[in-house]
Amino acid sequence: MTARYTMTIRTEFAAAHWLRDYDGPCNRLHGHNWKVDVEVDASGLDELGMGVDFGDIKAATREITDGLDHRNLNDLPPFDRLNPTAENIAAHLHGELSERLNDERVRVRAVTLWETDRACVRYTEDEPA
Repeated sequence: MTARYTMTIRTEFAAAHWLRDYDGPCNRLHGHNWKVDVEVDASGLDELGMGVDFGDIKAATREITDGLDHRNLNDLPPFDRLNPTAENIAAHLHGELSERLNDERVRVRAVTLWETDRACVRYTEDEPA
């Protein structure tokens, strides 16, 4: 059996958005203090005995979220054309993190984006065939 480790970090950012074509109050500009949980799988340990350094996961996540922090997401690519729903934001974060972190041993497993303390979306992708 192959060992698998899952490391998880949490960070946050504050940003505004509004939902295009939404029939309700979220079609007006409003903001959230978004929380982001990032789960990264490692199929083994490195020479130091780590799956992935938590600091590396945090740094990659902050690199992305710093560009979103205290901004109107509707003004930023890809959300200037893609509706900035929690689902689309989570998928975007997952894709950006995968580009930075994935290699032959490490894979971003999931991104959970908390819009409020009681509402979140978890984005994952199927295992490659």
